[in-house]
Amino acid sequence: MNKETYSLYELNALVRLTIEAELTNEYWVEAELSEVRESRGHCYMELVQKEEQTNTPIARASAKCWRSTWSMVEPYFLRTTGQALRAGMKVRLKVYPQFHEAFGFSWIVTDVDATYTLGDMAKRRQDIIRQLKEEGVFDLQKSLRLPLFCQHIAVISSETAAGYGDFSAQLRDNEYGFHFSTRLFPAIMQGEQVEQSIIAALDSIYRQIDNYDCVAIIRGGGATADMSGFDTLALAENVAQFPIPIITGIGHDRDECVLDMVSHTRVKTPTAAAALLIDNLKQVLDTLTDAQQRITRYTQLKLSTLKAQLGNLQSSLPHLLTVIMTRQHTRIDTLAQRIPLLADRRLTQEKHRLELMSEKVKMLDPSLLLKRGYSITLKDGHVVKDARQVQTGDEIETRLSKGTIKSIIQ
Repeated sequence: MNKETYSLYELNALVRLTIEAELTNEYWVEAELSEVRESRGHCYMELVQKEEQTNTPIARASAKCWRSTWSMVEPYFLRTTGQALRAGMKVRLKVYPQFHEAFGFSWIVTDVDATYTLGDMAKRRQDIIRQLKEEGVFDLQKSLRLPLFCQHIAVISSETAAGYGDFSAQLRDNEYGFHFSTRLFPAIMQGEQVEQSIIAALDSIYRQIDNYDCVAIIRGGGATADMSGFDTLALAENVAQFPIPIITGIGHDRDECVLDMVSHTRVKTPTAAAALLIDNLKQVLDTLTDAQQRITRYTQLKLSTLKAQLGNLQSSLPHLLTVIMTRQHTRIDTLAQRIPLLADRRLTQEKHRLELMSEKVKMLDPSLLLKRGYSITLKDGHVVKDARQVQTGDEIETRLSKGTIKSIIQ
């Protein structure tokens, strides 16, 4: 039995020599970053591989990228992907093994395949877009309209961000003197907490939604900023379904992130977001000014027309009065001439009518009937028209043309 004993240093040195002798090449490895940190210009990473079905880690390793390499790799990666290396990102690294007696084993990174990460990011973005479209929320913000007087703005940004300061200054100092009311809802705009922080700010705005016309999500930075937090499903769903328009100006030059795609309007920078709001109000002012000018022109034209008509009426009024008075005098003269004739005619007609009535009265005179041989029988001064009006013993009087006869009924 071999009882040779090594010190820990000697054993670790043996491992180092073995690795250096057997693993002499560089290798490309695919893995997920579980941790990334920088220190003194070096980058330290923790790599993990997870089982696809259960997402359970099945392999882990440490990796380092020394300052001399990291100073070249990092700018290239940022320039290509628009994002910094972060936890949760899938990467393809070129590495070689290194074992140190005091610090143990790690992979030394000599290169990073940015196109691999870019492809993975694009795939994840497309998966999110597809799900949003399947849910029917992808274009909801586009159906909203900015209010005509969009002046009350809820701003989601970092309180110390230069972009927020630029946005506020441009709104405040706009050349037209428009007044905008803004309120900041602070949020973390870079790193792993972007999603939760912005969603929390949106929730706060929603609780007082009637106070605001739109939301501006803004931050400074360019293509080198970490944009990963803006490419998440939860944040996109919250923005897409928000009930008032959301403008994004998150300061980047690469292709749109998912947040940009689902927002009402995407601009590149915070100052561009401010310019959009100013221009919106300027268009309203132009519309109102144009309407005011058209109303003024129409009113002036109408007044001018009415004034001309009044002038014409005023000038023709004396003539019209003369014509009317002449007509009335003529009518009065005519009536004056016709009245005697009409009166004579009416008197003649009435006289003739009276004569006819007189003849009728004469014809109905009882004395004329008596002269013709008729008689009138009276009882108690009343004319007897029916024999049943008298009884035996009654005295009746018979009037003739000449005289009367009294009789007793037998």
